[in-house]
Amino acid sequence: MGETGKARAYVDLGVGIGWRPEIADAVEALPGIDWVEVVAENLCVDHLPDSLARLRARGTTVVPHGVSLGLGGADRPDAGRLAELARKAEALGAPLVTEHVAFVRAGGPVTATPQLEAGHLLPVPRTRDALDVLCENVRIAQDALPVPLALENIAALIAWPDEELTEAQFLTELVDRTGVRLLIDVANLHTNHVNRGEDPAEALSGLPLDALAYVHVAGGLERDGVWHDTHAHPVARPVLDILADLASRVSPPGVLLERDDHFPAREELAAELDAIRTTVLAARPRPLLIGAGARVSGGAMPPAAPVHTPRAVPPATPVAHAIRHEPDPAGTLRARQRVGVAEAALLSALVAGTPMPEGFDVRRLGVQSRALAGKRADVVAKVAPELPEILGADYRPAFLAYARTQPMTDGYRHDALDFAEELLVSGRPEDPAARRRLVAWWRERAGTRPPGPAARLAHRLRTAVRPVGGRRR
Repeated sequence: MGETGKARAYVDLGVGIGWRPEIADAVEALPGIDWVEVVAENLCVDHLPDSLARLRARGTTVVPHGVSLGLGGADRPDAGRLAELARKAEALGAPLVTEHVAFVRAGGPVTATPQLEAGHLLPVPRTRDALDVLCENVRIAQDALPVPLALENIAALIAWPDEELTEAQFLTELVDRTGVRLLIDVANLHTNHVNRGEDPAEALSGLPLDALAYVHVAGGLERDGVWHDTHAHPVARPVLDILADLASRVSPPGVLLERDDHFPAREELAAELDAIRTTVLAARPRPLLIGAGARVSGGAMPPAAPVHTPRAVPPATPVAHAIRHEPDPAGTLRARQRVGVAEAALLSALVAGTPMPEGFDVRRLGVQSRALAGKRADVVAKVAPELPEILGADYRPAFLAYARTQPMTDGYRHDALDFAEELLVSGRPEDPAARRRLVAWWRERAGTRPPGPAARLAHRLRTAVRPVGGRRR
């Protein structure tokens, strides 16, 4: 029935923080935490961490935040991933679930090419084709989920050439056509300001803030003229300024601090949360313009509405034209193919070393490619911490060398096994004790004997003839 068939009540979440195992004790002890957000893919509801169970027992709201659906990709959303996300939302009693306006994989049946995994969120082209595909994918997801869906704007290091819509136009039409809600990340607005020259105030002016579900705030750093959305550094003043601008336009139903690495002491987290609270309280919302002459009080979100009603848009605009003419199934299939070819070409260039597509900033693509490889190295080190323990200082350079020629095809756990196989095939590590430990690790997780001399030769032959991005197993 989709989002338009569900009640769209705006939940007053308050101030929250992203729950991570590394700061579980700190989150429980922090004062004034109204809710937490958890990465959905990292959660097993049958074995809920004790900390999360205690938070839920004392009435703390838990919202699952997905990172792997890839609703901006050319393929229809995976039914299994949707079912698992729905199960987690129900088990947690979550009032909503969230995901991203992004693609995370490309290739496969739509393009008849090997499927590649980015291992990270990549921006979709802001084109009519991509919007048609995204809208249909969102409707599929809404039908599969038991609670409302909100989508987050992402940070981007790169910009697609020949885009047809601004981010605000793209998201506004997405909301109008699907009734989906928005998770606005003010740190991502700052990232796109530095990296793509997009004005945060202009973006906020054009965004449908009446569809706001909640707000993300996070830290990052600038290096060589590029802003990196690290979630591992303190929240910068410009990000709080954008939060203040947003809060002056509408009272956000919820605001959440994200931190994913280099976790500070509890006192520093508390100070950042206090700065967020102070920023929101100090900003006095102005009346919010949401349509042609229609206004909503800036002091609170609109009341629940059983059906989403698109805002009035002047008929001369491209947005209004698209709202009146929904794409037909055959047209959407053709759009999927065009989007699939474009996204596969970009991702292959980023992770498999194929030629860069025309029109992109080559320097920025290089930055993005290195960032994806670094992200893979970091996540593999977390899902398989034995590898950096076994390899020591050699782990990261060895993994980055591997990632330059071997794209990820089946998630991080398989990536860890593929990396270990690559090392064993090449006769590494040279230290006999380290090699014995790696062999034992392989046996325990792969369930097979590590490759011997004959298998190594066969592997080299497979590697020589395997198309870029092809699977090993």
